[in-house]
Amino acid sequence: MGIEVGMGSGRYAKALGIKEGVEPATNMRNLAIEKGLEVVKATAEHLPYKDLHFDFVLFVTICHLDSFPKALKEANRVIKKGGHVIIAFIDKGSKLGIEYEEKKGRSTFYKNARFYLTSEVEDLLKASGFKNLVFSQTLFEDLKNIQKAEEPKEGTGEGSFVVVRATKK
Repeated sequence: MGIEVGMGSGRYAKALGIKEGVEPATNMRNLAIEKGLEVVKATAEHLPYKDLHFDFVLFVTICHLDSFPKALKEANRVIKKGGHVIIAFIDKGSKLGIEYEEKKGRSTFYKNARFYLTSEVEDLLKASGFKNLVFSQTLFEDLKNIQKAEEPKEGTGEGSFVVVRATKK
């Protein structure tokens, strides 16, 4: 059993079979509830769950968190020993990450976003008590040139969208 933190509209949770999560934004939370998901009004930095409660915690985006390190600490607290945190993010050093950084001044959505390098995410995960990091990547082409779903590849450094799974120590 796991949760999605920053569930948004519930798009990813629904597709992945995740039944519950947290979302601070009322409009997004209501969209997720309409999809039949259980959504609690809360933030990643203050999860309203007991210690050692979940097998995994999923973050589909980390760029809008107030404090990614604090969110990782909270995820570690609610994950059972041997459980996982799964984080999907745009690598700040990738072509798309650089484009998004440049858009911040012109975009309401990304205005306050904080993008991370893969190495920063790796360091923060290790500092927060996670080990056995496994990375995958996709979005190798410009978004406008992608005609079909790309096959993900293990590792980092080529794709703009990175997913990492780490195990709680």
